[in-house]
Amino acid sequence: MTIRVKSRALVAALLAAASPVAAHAQGAAPLARAFGAREGISQISLSPDGSRVAMIVPAGTRGAALMIADPAKGGEPVSIMQTSGNPEKLASCQWATTERLVCRAVVMTRNSNLIEGYTRLFAINADGKDFKLITARVNERSLYFHGDGGRVLDLTGDGKGTVLVARQYVPESSIDRVIQKNDEGLGVERVDLKTLQRRPVERAKRDAVEYISDGVGTVRIMGVRPIAGTGYSANEINYFYRKPESRTWEPLSKLELLGGRYKGFNPYAVDPKLNVAFGFDDYNGRQALWKVALDGSMRRDLVLANTQVDVDDLIQIGRHRRVVGASIATDFRQPQFFDTELAALSKSLAKALPKQPLVSFVDASTDESKLLMFAGGDTHPGTFYLFEKQNRKLAEVLPIRAELAGVPLATMKPVTFPAADGTKIPGYLTLPVNSDGKNLPAIVMPHGGPSARDEWGFDWWAQFFAARGFAVLQPNFRGSTGYGSDWFADNGFKSWRTAIGDVNDAGRWLLSSGIARHGKLAIVGWSYGGYAALQSGVVDPDLYKAVIAVAPVTDLAAWKQEFFERANYPQVVRMVGEGPHVREGSPAQNAAAIRAPVLMFHGDLDLNVEIEEARLMERALRSAGKSVELVEYKGLAHSLDDGAARADMLERSDTFLRKSLGL
Repeated sequence: MTIRVKSRALVAALLAAASPVAAHAQGAAPLARAFGAREGISQISLSPDGSRVAMIVPAGTRGAALMIADPAKGGEPVSIMQTSGNPEKLASCQWATTERLVCRAVVMTRNSNLIEGYTRLFAINADGKDFKLITARVNERSLYFHGDGGRVLDLTGDGKGTVLVARQYVPESSIDRVIQKNDEGLGVERVDLKTLQRRPVERAKRDAVEYISDGVGTVRIMGVRPIAGTGYSANEINYFYRKPESRTWEPLSKLELLGGRYKGFNPYAVDPKLNVAFGFDDYNGRQALWKVALDGSMRRDLVLANTQVDVDDLIQIGRHRRVVGASIATDFRQPQFFDTELAALSKSLAKALPKQPLVSFVDASTDESKLLMFAGGDTHPGTFYLFEKQNRKLAEVLPIRAELAGVPLATMKPVTFPAADGTKIPGYLTLPVNSDGKNLPAIVMPHGGPSARDEWGFDWWAQFFAARGFAVLQPNFRGSTGYGSDWFADNGFKSWRTAIGDVNDAGRWLLSSGIARHGKLAIVGWSYGGYAALQSGVVDPDLYKAVIAVAPVTDLAAWKQEFFERANYPQVVRMVGEGPHVREGSPAQNAAAIRAPVLMFHGDLDLNVEIEEARLMERALRSAGKSVELVEYKGLAHSLDDGAARADMLERSDTFLRKSLGL
């Protein structure tokens, strides 16, 4: 198959506004601005007829704009609405019809000491007109406020502009009225995006937590999480299904929540033609993809498994979210397509774009004749394209990071290194461009989670430090996901000694292999990675000469307490556990052991890890007479999704590392 690549920049104005950094640029500031800039598209959708795309792009340092573009006609895209990011943020938009979109916005605010987050759904025309709020309004009779504004389950494709929305019902009562509304919990309704007429599809159920549709307008699976005697949700979800044309719920599976990992069949999608549910379950100690018949027989068939890693991603395409494959990540992400046409197309596209081998299909027209896709790699941040099957034409929509045009990017290499017990730990090594890979200042960069893993591909954080001359090693330590239940063990908090041991062995390997210059080794991490950076300094105070932690957990007991009034409190308790390891594994409780200078960054609207964690660590280090600086960013959440803040963080980090390492 021959692919004709036609470069057509639909957003010339945006690209012109970007400030590419020349390859010879010197100093941290211009590179910090370029690497710290937010991605050019945070979310993108293709219209049902394949003629237009809707894109959410940055507006200012933390705002967002919804833009409509026509890839076939070209020209500049049109902005139809904007959000400031302070506090409202546009999160996603999908085409419901060829003229109307359904969007989701997120709002984060602080009320005294309480961080509040809530979502809202709304509909808007492609020309920016006829804005209507879909989220059911709270009134004076509502017994309480619920922040969940609803979630679109299904773009029904009925041609009438209706969608299926899962929403939380709140009971109502009034002193001067006899009639009360007692519906409470998660239910589903069909909403007309023009008239806002609502028709119940699934009555609210107090302990329901999930519904899964078949992609063409029918709810087939319901997840129920019982309320335990403590008042919190239980550590399990019971799934039920319906046979075609039936209204009776029948048992499907029980999913045990094990503190970052799961046991049991976890349904993800329904194929109405095959009448099966696709989902994940264990196979020989690793997560595999299964399908379960929804005809009453409960027949289970193994679809895809791997002896090395988990099958961890379901590939769906188009408006009806048709299941077309799954993927695994060994050294590189590898899609496995069940659809033979897409399998061949994926290989052809990867050949046509040799520097962008990570090809994924993002969206499709209703008839799937036009495909919206993304392609990227380690030295290529990535580009969105529109592919037309009939003429095999590939038109560029927008590069994801125009600011990096002209900046040489470093290659990312899969490596393994030995842990103290001889276990081979996988990871990724990024070396500065044109470096011989020896005698360099170096950084160990543990990932967040800990229920996560690093993968091969473009990483703006690692690439910035490589551009500034550092070697960067990202270890997938034991406690990471993706490598099976034995590798995950009890997760990186409960079994922190093993996880932190692997992280520190990564640093020792950099030194022993000659990659890192002695006395020039630092550790940098975000979220759990920030925790690992701090705790590594506790466990081996002389290994690293500088520690940077972004949004870190610093006290395991205090972090558990942050979730006391949240539904997932039992899961956090189960993840962290009880016992001496909680105090011994808390950097703030052992700050006196740290010898390296510490730099921390944290947003004050962080719901994942509240900013008090960083403040507690700062106080503990200062009390112990240690060198520490905490930089706080007002109005930002866990991801610090603000171009100016990220640029500031990168520049401060570079200055701190050079001073601490004597560079």
